[in-house]
Amino acid sequence: MTGESLENLLQKLTVGDTDAAEQVFLAYEPYLRMVVRRKLTAGMRAKFDSMDIVQSVWADLLDGFRQARWKFQDVDHLRAFLVKVTHHRFVDRVRQHAPALDHEQPITPSGLETMASPGAARPSQLAQADELWERLMAAASPAHRQVLDLKRQGFSLDEIAARTQLHKSSVRRILYQAARGPTMKS
Repeated sequence: MTGESLENLLQKLTVGDTDAAEQVFLAYEPYLRMVVRRKLTAGMRAKFDSMDIVQSVWADLLDGFRQARWKFQDVDHLRAFLVKVTHHRFVDRVRQHAPALDHEQPITPSGLETMASPGAARPSQLAQADELWERLMAAASPAHRQVLDLKRQGFSLDEIAARTQLHKSSVRRILYQAARGPTMKS
């Protein structure tokens, strides 16, 4: 936007023209976001972004612009006013979120391993699974135990067939019989 058109908007703004306020917002929004982004740390980016600050400032200033509360000598004074208000809002948000950031700690890869996932099995479920596994292994023939063990380790049917020298359909049959229950006697 040219300096001359900003001067025209400034005159309309000082008499309470809401359309002028919207155009001023659109003109200064990228600049104000840049002002905030320069001060925004990585920790604060998790809490809010530059657009949050700028929109919050404009939501508060719009009423003042409608009522023509402020008079600005030129666009430089308007820009300085907007930067100052944006800076104050940014500082308020930093102070608001600082205590939480002081207590937060990044999760390390080793920390992820120790955290329980929401879908993780409970200890009682693990005990029941182990008990069922023992019954399946006791009821299975030695050749079938190897197939069941490989499947439990996560191997595919093709991989199990290659390792056990069995046909893929035989592996599938063994697994199907095991899934029906630990009464298998083949």
